Amino acid sequence: MSSIRLFVLSTVAEHGPVHGHLIRLLAERMQAPLWTDISVGAIYGAINRLAAEGLLRETGQERAGNRPTRQLYEITDDGRRALDRLRREGLSDIWFKPDPFDLALVGIDRKTAKSLPAILTKRLETLRALLAERKRVSEAARAHVGVAKLWILRHSEYRLEAEIAYLTDLLKAANDIVNDKGHTFPPAPKSAK
Repeated sequence: MSSIRLFVLSTVAEHGPVHGHLIRLLAERMQAPLWTDISVGAIYGAINRLAAEGLLRETGQERAGNRPTRQLYEITDDGRRALDRLRREGLSDIWFKPDPFDLALVGIDRKTAKSLPAILTKRLETLRALLAERKRVSEAARAHVGVAKLWILRHSEYRLEAEIAYLTDLLKAANDIVNDKGHTFPPAPKSAK
């Protein structure tokens, strides 16, 4: 599942014919990086790939004032079919990726293990601040977005709340991890001379 493909095809289907700069502006206006894994800077590359695959097609150019000439794109019939498939996949597929935190935790060395409670406490503070910011953004957006977008913002809050609950419990077990006799700590890295 590619979020950026879904976003670009949806935007072109809804607003097309459009140029890449407008798609980028819409992503920024929607604050897409807050609630998706879309990098606004990757939009032009995605447009080029979608056009190369025949899902978008060039329909002309636009020039406003002394701005550069911009290529306009519209969605093709194949693009509409791909968009329908991406929307269904986006709603039905489960997107679950392992967190590198877990790999770092299982491979923790003795020196780092001793500071694990402090590391977890700092991580919790950061996540709580992020959650507070997300709630502030959601509250500010409430009067300006529809119900679906409010639930999208709330989804990130639920995920952060779950991570905070997990880390709170993990912090309670931090000393058990530090003192775990069954854990083989990797050797400390050798100092470079």
